[in-house]
Amino acid sequence: MTGDRSGGAAARPLGLVMATALVVGNMIGSGVYMLPASLAPYGWNVIPAWGITIAGSLALAAVFAGLCRARPETGGPYVYVRAAFGTDVAFYIAWAYWISLFVGNGAIAVATVSYLSAFVPALATNALLSTGITIALVWTMTAINISGTRNAGWVQLIATAVKILPLIAVVIIAAMAAPHGDLTLPDPHRPEIGLAAITTAGTLTLWAFLGMESATVPAGKVADPGRTIPLATFGGTALTGLIYLFACTAVILLLAPDVAAHSAAPFADVIGRYWGASAAHVVAAFAMISALGALNGWILLQGEMPAAMAAGGVFPRALGKLAANGVPVRAHILSSCLVTAVLALNASKTTVNLFTFVALLATTASLVMYVFVAAAALKLGGVRRWIAISAAIYSLWALYGAGIEANIWGAVLILAGLPVWWVMRRRARHLAPA
Repeated sequence: MTGDRSGGAAARPLGLVMATALVVGNMIGSGVYMLPASLAPYGWNVIPAWGITIAGSLALAAVFAGLCRARPETGGPYVYVRAAFGTDVAFYIAWAYWISLFVGNGAIAVATVSYLSAFVPALATNALLSTGITIALVWTMTAINISGTRNAGWVQLIATAVKILPLIAVVIIAAMAAPHGDLTLPDPHRPEIGLAAITTAGTLTLWAFLGMESATVPAGKVADPGRTIPLATFGGTALTGLIYLFACTAVILLLAPDVAAHSAAPFADVIGRYWGASAAHVVAAFAMISALGALNGWILLQGEMPAAMAAGGVFPRALGKLAANGVPVRAHILSSCLVTAVLALNASKTTVNLFTFVALLATTASLVMYVFVAAAALKLGGVRRWIAISAAIYSLWALYGAGIEANIWGAVLILAGLPVWWVMRRRARHLAPA
């Protein structure tokens, strides 16, 4: 039995709080726990980098908010690009984005089990056991999403509330340490502030903002989407930006830049310094919950995106069929099968190599999508032109900062959709009336 894609209140279980949790929870994943170590070598360049990234992300959030007010439909980016540039362009953008979703979910699942190994050491040495648990975790979260979007929303809300606790904790520690002179300021001359360093640091901070569009993808599941999604998108992005800025800066100031740069677990080191050696396990537990919440939210998106493409006629229609509870079960099963394949094929690779590859895919696919969504806003309206132009310039700047390797992988990812596009176009011509 299929459900009504527009649905009533029962088919739209995500309110403002859950939609905001989806945005915040998808942006704050496991990566934030290593972000201070990545940013520490850039010294004071991090401050303007954060400023540019937050401003650019808010411009993009405003673009998504404006487009969603006019087109509150499931599929988000796919819907906006299709309206502006046609079905063919929209297909390639959505195709690359969807692949980055299910490949990225494989990495998030690996990260979750990696943190779990702090409590079950066998997971760190037994590749077969680790891969099996990782796949089981993917299907557990898939089952939660299939059971109903509201169930997935509750998991996201609880995980998001829990995951920000250690981030808030380090800010409180820094505020308490400041009056006693326990903070260490970066050397203003090492490294010098420069455009190249700001651009590189800005690319690193951008990775932490991927997912701001999360609430737009399952628009058909959001109550009063024309109002709720813009508020959740802009508000969630602003809240996440503030949390990142204060938490990451606090860690660097508490550890000192040189120490933070060589720390394998900067948040654990800070909390351990003030709360005892057992903090490493505490932070590992929070990081695991953080990754678990992100996995839940991204699995929601990896099911909704192909369903929206099927509804638009560029994917097999069977993937667009909804169950009685309004969930695209077949799309979820297909996506999670692909995640399982990614995990099985990469079982012998190290976590670091897997994450590096996925970071390139996810970042580039999202940036290309952001460029086209900003261009769609320029063509369709819905937001002030200077905001759309700012979002487009920022996305292009970030795409440049991502480097040539990321851009090459992005092109490969988009071109990989050519056979699917050709098959669907040929099928559409065959089914068209004479």
